[in-house]
Amino acid sequence: MASNCEVFCEILIAILLPPLGVCLKKGCCTVEFLICLVLTILGYIPGIIYALYVIVFQNRDEQSREIRAPLNSA
Repeated sequence: MASNCEVFCEILIAILLPPLGVCLKKGCCTVEFLICLVLTILGYIPGIIYALYVIVFQNRDEQSREIRAPLNSA
């Protein structure tokens, strides 16, 4: 689980360079990175919005799956 400082740094990087923030979070050869790169090329603001979505909301989905995993296996 990421600390608040790590999340803050990821969000700051995503605002400055959206594809870099997604690359650090998901990897450079992922669909998320390519989508963010295309959106940033088309417009800076859509790239930022998508990068923040990937960093903040997809991270919550993964954490909720980890929390529910012991309940599903029982």
